[in-house]
Amino acid sequence: MTTPSSSSLPASRLITELQSFGVRLADPKAGAPSRRGGAGPSDHKAMTVDGRTVMVPVHTAGAFASPYVAEPPGADGASLVRRDGMAMGRVTFPRQPRFYALQTMDGIPYSKIAVLHGADVLATTVLQTCIRYQSRTKTCQFCSIGQSLAAGRTIARKTPEQLAEVARAAVLLDGVRHMVMTTGTPPTPDRGAAILCESAAAVKAAVDLPIQGQCEPPDDDRWFARLRDAGIDTLGMHLEAVTPEVRARIMPGKADVPLERYYSAFKAAVPVFGRGQVSTYILAGLGDSHEAILEMADRLIGMGVYPFVVPFVPVSGTPLEDHPAPPPAFMHDLLSAVGGMLKRAGMRASDSKAGCGKCGACSALSLFED
Repeated sequence: MTTPSSSSLPASRLITELQSFGVRLADPKAGAPSRRGGAGPSDHKAMTVDGRTVMVPVHTAGAFASPYVAEPPGADGASLVRRDGMAMGRVTFPRQPRFYALQTMDGIPYSKIAVLHGADVLATTVLQTCIRYQSRTKTCQFCSIGQSLAAGRTIARKTPEQLAEVARAAVLLDGVRHMVMTTGTPPTPDRGAAILCESAAAVKAAVDLPIQGQCEPPDDDRWFARLRDAGIDTLGMHLEAVTPEVRARIMPGKADVPLERYYSAFKAAVPVFGRGQVSTYILAGLGDSHEAILEMADRLIGMGVYPFVVPFVPVSGTPLEDHPAPPPAFMHDLLSAVGGMLKRAGMRASDSKAGCGKCGACSALSLFED
């Protein structure tokens, strides 16, 4: 294989470019299977850049037209990434995890219960249905939670026993180091917290594995202590968009939970889980300005909340499938600024016990904290 020239991009720049543009694969079968539909990251494939495993779009319209092409892996397993014929860097592909070969006693493949994200993170959507997904007037316009269920790649409700069984196997066979449990929003005022409690308790009884739970802010702040006591180590409550106008347009149902409730929930949750152990997803590219995202990030950091800023990726089959991904320059400038805020505040993704920020596969943000 040709060795990339000295003009190869730095890891932070290459990751930002690949996650914005996506990549065309000369060998789509290289490494672990890519993911389509379902809870995010969707339409992606795991790649390792300079020792860091990230999720890169490969099935989106943008990826099909991407200027980046990953050549077939060589004998060493590395693939040269080119842009317009020029070598930009090398990537490798994590192998399919061994626990994917197993199934439960009733014949459900483990991969339908939980999947590997990045290099060492087990991820599951405990409840693969959502009260908001059933109506296009209420659904989050970027969400594809129902696609993998409709395609038969997952099951609607993962039981605590199933999650415990798969988590134990993933730790023993593949060295998984932490777990993410997210959920669709059920028609109950706890907004999924109860489901996360019973699921986390079962996993912790089976294996010592740090867990991040993710749900909308529950109706009662007492759920935060219940989540912690059940075994949730870090908590994600995701804003996605940061201004009322964009929230109402992009996620009309979820926008019924006002920003003020998120702020009060963050304020109540941080003392329970600790500074930097509560986080939120911010999808850059949905319409919020650079300034609005920075203002929100500054406010969140001041509250002890980690703002995990990621580039929006349009997923096939959703109302936003033709919405453009944010330009790489926009993401580079934004991540650089947020990374500087985090550094000055002494808040680092690596200090998180579990979850999306610690994994970092969906954003290059942590590379800008240094």
